[in-house]
Amino acid sequence: MATPNYSYEKRQRELAKKRKKEEKLKRKSTGSGEGSEPEAGEATDDAPPAAGTPPAGGPSAG
Repeated sequence: MATPNYSYEKRQRELAKKRKKEEKLKRKSTGSGEGSEPEAGEATDDAPPAAGTPPAGGPSAG
């Protein structure tokens, strides 16, 4: 049985990371393209508040 070529595998992982990063930057630079959704935890300015939540800056109950 042949020994695994760890250098080759590492290089392939690095190339895959680089490709993924470049694609992400390309999507970002084009603005709001297809499939671009805010990531979890990011708030969008144009999204309406969820039902049952008071508007920001409104009077507080108390």
